[in-house]
Amino acid sequence: MRVKNAADYRTFARKADAVAWAAARETELREGAAGKPPDKTFADAMRRFIEDECPKRRYGARERLVILRFIAAPLGGVRVAAISAADVARWRDARLARVSAATVCREMNLLSAICSTALREWQWLRTNPVSGVRRPETPRGRDRRIRPEEVDRICHALGYDPDKTPATKSARVGAAFLFAIETAMRAGEIVALTRADIDFDQRTAHVRGVQPGAGKSDAARRHVPLSAAAMRILRQLPPSPDLFALGNADQMGALFRAGRDRADIRDLHFHDTRHEAITRLSRKMDVLALARSIGHRDLKMLMVYYNESAADIARRLD
Repeated sequence: MRVKNAADYRTFARKADAVAWAAARETELREGAAGKPPDKTFADAMRRFIEDECPKRRYGARERLVILRFIAAPLGGVRVAAISAADVARWRDARLARVSAATVCREMNLLSAICSTALREWQWLRTNPVSGVRRPETPRGRDRRIRPEEVDRICHALGYDPDKTPATKSARVGAAFLFAIETAMRAGEIVALTRADIDFDQRTAHVRGVQPGAGKSDAARRHVPLSAAAMRILRQLPPSPDLFALGNADQMGALFRAGRDRADIRDLHFHDTRHEAITRLSRKMDVLALARSIGHRDLKMLMVYYNESAADIARRLD
């Protein structure tokens, strides 16, 4: 259906549901076209975002759970016609009393996405109230490097043997851990790899990027060059269509954390392999090749993951 310059559509199993939705939606579009926000609460906007937008988003399932918490907060009861930056600021301050600044920043990004959609596509808002609210200061990003002895201890705890086929899931997590250090690929990208994604002759892995559990953007759709060590790991895996056969990133993460704890290693996350890999690869690739390999459009993002110490750089000057 179309009202002036605004259009929308949806598919229903029953005609009666379609007619009811069309009538309500036409009213919303006409009110939006006239510049008058509909008589809805912000909770209504969040519910619509869950229904219409979350299925399209990479982390939509997780975001749905976060948004459901938003709905239960006082912010959900505010009318969209009246919501302001002050309402968002009060919500921010209440959240800061309970969770970290980094969590609040992520949640504010999600709130902003909801408001942007309500503003641009649904015409429920005249402005984005989140854009005028200051984000809390977040702590300095992680710069955790992985020491060689930690790699050995984690692989041992996971039951990974470089001379044997990794038959158990835990052992394949060890293989994925080493593969991540060689390639800088994210956990979701690794578990999504299939044997068809690997060109064993050209030594490349095709990362599809936009699919759930893969990269963060269209830029993440790329071909990743594979080192000799990475190829050895792939050839060592059992002959399965899903290379690592680990389910999803959450399942792999749980097994990795269990192995890390058995190895008595603290403050290490699987994603730290990306920091380690990018720092190592920076010694072998120029900056443009490195950015293309890891899927970064913004070269400034490399500095987030590049963690070589001044002492290491000094040794390379000799």
